[in-house]
Amino acid sequence: MSEVIIHDDESFERALKRFKKKCEKAGILSDLRKHRHYEKPSEKRKRKQNAAVRKTRRTARFARG
Repeated sequence: MSEVIIHDDESFERALKRFKKKCEKAGILSDLRKHRHYEKPSEKRKRKQNAAVRKTRRTARFARG
């Protein structure tokens, strides 16, 4: 559970921005989106394999140049 304490001299918009950043770092929204619908085990494997392929491509590109 993320929480942000608003200081006396801080605006609401600034505190909201800090809260959103904290939630993003904690991965709350991505986790919520991930659990919104049931994902079959075969779909989960496929998604993880695609993520691994993207990651290896990204690291290979940086290793070359």
